[in-house]
Amino acid sequence: MKAGDTLPPLEIAVTRTLIVAGAIASRDYQDVHHDADLAREKGSPDIFMNILTTNGLVGRYVTDHLGPQAVLRKVAIRLGAPNYPGDTMTLTGTVAAVSGTIVEIRVVGANGLGHHVTGTVIAEVAA
Repeated sequence: MKAGDTLPPLEIAVTRTLIVAGAIASRDYQDVHHDADLAREKGSPDIFMNILTTNGLVGRYVTDHLGPQAVLRKVAIRLGAPNYPGDTMTLTGTVAAVSGTIVEIRVVGANGLGHHVTGTVIAEVAA
């Protein structure tokens, strides 16, 4: 692995179940993540994915590529366009740097509205 290498894209169907299950699993009970009527009352067209679910999906994307022995040392992400039910988020990644067993990967997750998530993951891989 070297700087400039790309990870294969991963398409994730953004379902209502994924959004609600992710919110419950991360103990995020904000109504905008499970109640469409209340989300609309607050100005959103529907429920939307929370940042903790996105963070988990970014981590999964990287460890799926690096293998089960990889250890995530840092995940730094920023949200952009919301992930609404019925859309697809495609995660892509580029190796930014490699230093010994430490790998830095830049990740982008895009949906039909634009970039849902951008960020950097630093992982340690087995030598």
